[in-house]
Amino acid sequence: MTIQGWAMIALFAAIVIGLARPVGAWLFALYEGRRTPLHAMLGPVERGFYRLAGIDPNKEQGWRAYALHMLLFQLAALLFTYAVLRLQDVLPLNPRHLPGVGSDGAFNTAISFTTNTNWQWYSGEAAMSNLSQMLALTLHNFLSAATGIAIAFALFRGFARQKAGSIGNFWADVTRITLYLLLPICLIYALFLIASGVPQTFAASIDAMTLEGAKQTIALGPVAGQEAIKMLGTNGGGFFNANSAHPFENPTALTDFVEIVSILAIGSGLTWCFAKAVGNTKQGWAILAAMMTLLIAGIAVTYWQEAAGNPILHHLGVPGGNMEGKEVRFGIAASALFSVVTTAASCGAVNAMHDSFTALGGMIPLFNIQLGEIVIGGVGAGIYGFLLFAILAVFVAGLMVGRTPEYVGKKIESREVKLAVLAIAVLPLCILGFSALAAVLPAGLAGPLNKGPHGFSEILYAFSSATGNNGSAFAGLSAGTPFYNGLLGAAMWIGRFFMIVPILAIAGSLAAKKYTPETAGSFPTTGLLWVGLLIGIILIFGGLTFLPSLALGPIADHLAMIHGQTF
Repeated sequence: MTIQGWAMIALFAAIVIGLARPVGAWLFALYEGRRTPLHAMLGPVERGFYRLAGIDPNKEQGWRAYALHMLLFQLAALLFTYAVLRLQDVLPLNPRHLPGVGSDGAFNTAISFTTNTNWQWYSGEAAMSNLSQMLALTLHNFLSAATGIAIAFALFRGFARQKAGSIGNFWADVTRITLYLLLPICLIYALFLIASGVPQTFAASIDAMTLEGAKQTIALGPVAGQEAIKMLGTNGGGFFNANSAHPFENPTALTDFVEIVSILAIGSGLTWCFAKAVGNTKQGWAILAAMMTLLIAGIAVTYWQEAAGNPILHHLGVPGGNMEGKEVRFGIAASALFSVVTTAASCGAVNAMHDSFTALGGMIPLFNIQLGEIVIGGVGAGIYGFLLFAILAVFVAGLMVGRTPEYVGKKIESREVKLAVLAIAVLPLCILGFSALAAVLPAGLAGPLNKGPHGFSEILYAFSSATGNNGSAFAGLSAGTPFYNGLLGAAMWIGRFFMIVPILAIAGSLAAKKYTPETAGSFPTTGLLWVGLLIGIILIFGGLTFLPSLALGPIADHLAMIHGQTF
């Protein structure tokens, strides 16, 4: 570990915290439906969309209607993407004359991008045409990100409103988020990437001569536009197979740092937006403090392990940290930072191969996903996942003080606790159930390229990533088979929508309640005690649920490594 590495991590943390208020203020304006400086230019576009679609943005929806419209929209988008991928060979903008994607691959990819997972069993430059990349995939990057923020807005309204029967309008939320937040930022972001060397072209490839005099064909395409929303919308799907380790997606140390910051920019801002919605900014700072504590702890462990390196190699006379699977352009510190941030959010982009990390260094990204990526989290998904744990935490606190638990002025009763437990239980049931199935069936065991505990870690990471809608992978798993495409596709759908629907039900239940003023008997939810309780509940849940599987995978792998055992 170096001073420069820690200085970069400290600067990153300071910027993310500093972005919370300005980004949150802009999000709060969209949450309230207020006019922004962009309305003069984009307002006619928004109103034209409503007229074309026959939508009244002022007509609000109850939680059931909100959920139904959201699900129908996602299903329509999924079918559209599936059709584009299957018909890729007869559609335009296919300069490399790529064939249509197979049925199981198209099914997996359509679900992957619909659910904001962006799991990629394929090499983007070798499997997807320019049209597929732009129309089928990048389009979803905007819509799935906007959907996540819209769900967060709906939950905020549940906490903020009193005796209300509605939680907003899904179509208005998604439209405003896309028009006034995601598109403007991504336009500027893409121009920055183009200026830094990221290509944005319809050309298929360019020929280059290597230093040895050989001819090499280098794939090109509309990369910058996809890269911007990939990071800002915490999508993670790369134009190229190497993702953000590829120099055409992430050419310099500056673009690498900007990409890491952009992953958490909106997630950080949503904590402030929630605080403004409930009328207590201290609530937002408390949530952000808990998130940042978990994030920095994860970064510290991963950086420490990767800098320590592999003792087996040290005994062979190869000193230094673990540079396997890492770009020399970025080094150990930036790779460790990227890996923890991308799995603390629901992003999944990578600038280094997690499969090549040390056992404990790779365990932290895995554990981040298993916790639901609530450590600041993805766009929307992080904050609403974190609020589920807040509901459980105040329930525990209520048992301690002997009264009905309350959070930001709302009584948390049995209905909210049951729905929160239902939403949280989706992850372990799906992750552990599907991992166990893959670990005993021949089709599942054919996937891992490594033997022993690391091979099990590859399976466990895949289903954790799919269910958690992350999309990163221990790349040693050969997942492009009908078995894994089908099972991982099911995990993505369950992990996204079996969690969102109970959250909307919680929003509807809370919105119908009256406001309960805080009294001397209320458990305070803004101080250090509350932050500590939140962190404790999260870690206890994760430890009790996932420790046995982690013990079979990365922990056993680490013990084998320090004893010099290989597989």
